[in-house]
Amino acid sequence: MRIGLFGGTFDPPHAAHRAACLIAMRRLNLDRVWWLVTPGNPLKDARGLAPLEERIAAARALAHHPRIDVTGLEEHIGTRYTHDTLRYLMARCPGVRFVWIMGADNLRTFHRWERWRAIAAMIPMAVIDRLGPSLYAMAGSAGQALARYRLADSQARSLPDRRPPAWIYLHGLKSPLSSTALRAARTGTQTVDPPVPGP
Repeated sequence: MRIGLFGGTFDPPHAAHRAACLIAMRRLNLDRVWWLVTPGNPLKDARGLAPLEERIAAARALAHHPRIDVTGLEEHIGTRYTHDTLRYLMARCPGVRFVWIMGADNLRTFHRWERWRAIAAMIPMAVIDRLGPSLYAMAGSAGQALARYRLADSQARSLPDRRPPAWIYLHGLKSPLSSTALRAARTGTQTVDPPVPGP
């Protein structure tokens, strides 16, 4: 099995989340993608975060795909950091080839994640191109440190079989949507463009 892992608060989930996973599924030849809806991002203010069960239900309604599974795994197993969640999954699913999927905005701040270098050494990663963040994501500390492990676009299908560290930039998603902007719009402090349909 080749499974993509896509973590986040999903507050709220939006069409670009689904579109990013469909791009990764197709380009990396993944069997499934698991959405890991986290109880809370340690790097973000959790005040005002919608309840986990509400976010899971909204993510399931939006994902609506036979090969996308939405889970609250981190709440269930009691992990706070991505590194610990990955260690748990890899210990219990030794035959699975996992790939971590994240947006370019996360690559920009990846150096702030707990044990980020260990994460890069544990699992191949697919970074989804995004409007704005993609322009400066590679200039960040993690982007610079991991630059030599980046694969060419033509090698995308081989990523799940690669020994980490290995990662690829997946282009094609140009949605400006972000959960942060949608939360701001929900409180009436900002407007956002309409959702972009998935491919």
